[in-house]
Amino acid sequence: MNKRRAFLKSGLALTVAAISGKPAWSAPQTVNVVTGYPDEFVSRVEAAFEKAHPEYRLRVIWRMPADAAPYLRQPGHGGADVYWSASPRTFARLASEGIWRKLPADRRHLPPHIGKVALGDTAGYYTATEVAGFGFAVSPDALAKRGIAPPRDWPDLADPRLAGLIALPVPARVGFAPPLIDIVLQGWGWDAGWALWSEITANAVLIDRGSTFVTDEIVAGRSTVGVSIDFFVNAAIANGAKLDFIYPAHTGLNPAHIAVTRDSTNPDGAAAFVNFILSPAGQRLLAHPDIRRLPVRPDVYAELPATYYNPFAAAAAGGLQFDSDAARPRLATLAAAFQQMLIEPHAELGELWRRLRRAEAAGKATTPIRALLCRPPLSEAEANTAELQRQIGLRIEGGPEAAPSATEIVWQKQCTKNRRHARQALEAIKA
Repeated sequence: MNKRRAFLKSGLALTVAAISGKPAWSAPQTVNVVTGYPDEFVSRVEAAFEKAHPEYRLRVIWRMPADAAPYLRQPGHGGADVYWSASPRTFARLASEGIWRKLPADRRHLPPHIGKVALGDTAGYYTATEVAGFGFAVSPDALAKRGIAPPRDWPDLADPRLAGLIALPVPARVGFAPPLIDIVLQGWGWDAGWALWSEITANAVLIDRGSTFVTDEIVAGRSTVGVSIDFFVNAAIANGAKLDFIYPAHTGLNPAHIAVTRDSTNPDGAAAFVNFILSPAGQRLLAHPDIRRLPVRPDVYAELPATYYNPFAAAAAGGLQFDSDAARPRLATLAAAFQQMLIEPHAELGELWRRLRRAEAAGKATTPIRALLCRPPLSEAEANTAELQRQIGLRIEGGPEAAPSATEIVWQKQCTKNRRHARQALEAIKA
């Protein structure tokens, strides 16, 4: 795809040069952009940028977040001028390694935060270009047939009537999913948050990396609700899926950022691209049905349909209290604990919750049993330990085949013990 684009662009440049009488060496300069965005997004931005700045042409280098960091650490950053992607941890990590130069951007119209979500680093090396929100993909028709109201917040997903009907991405295996854990923990507190996650996960069908999409599960009728991020669901809706997306009362935002490499060979072109992305024209592109992202300029929302979700308005009304900066260091730790407590024993967990709910419906005393199924394998203070975060982060980033650490095995044994005691207590009350 890149070769074809380069061929067409070079031919166009030579044609323009021939018609205008300008020498070939005045052809547009190349701006090398590394990104993980899909082509339908990038191609629209590319066309608009090159129309606004005919003196430049983009060369797009596709790298997913896991591959982008090694690429950008190469001598000369692999030729990259700009990194533009939705991977906050990658930007922060590379900033600490000195990969970026000070961002040449006009940030006068960019607020530093939406709610508690930071839109850039305070040192000025990168800034957000758009945000995406977490929430629920739902099939209104499927819910109506079951007499279930659309979920408005996370406790609604613990409804026993939704057992087996919630599509849930596995946080340790699906890139966008780890913040989901902490949205609930920050909203309800450590113990109550893990308890809520235990009930929700017991209702869920797990969506692993490379298996299927949350939206596909709902469209196919295998689920009625899915936990996802807005742009995936909006893309499915744009392609005809009969779905709605609901931003819950407690939600968070995932910022996508942009940065210019320290050793960029075209800093002027890089600056032009950065400022175009952050301009009103660049931000309005985000509302295209094929893109459907959330702009980071408040002034752009006045030009969008009234039904378009406005995170600045939501924050002003008291929402979006999820602190992404506080969450980021512990996301890998939370995902690892979630894996041992709720994902690995998922089938057994679902069966125990079904028995517990039947016992509760029968009026039996079950408080200690519920506590066993809801107890996390670590405290909040432990999850916030820098050394543990480092160890788990290295293990998770080592790849999906990396063996669990000694700490994770301890968590696994503790959770197994809790489930065994819960089973014994259910048998004692004949549940």
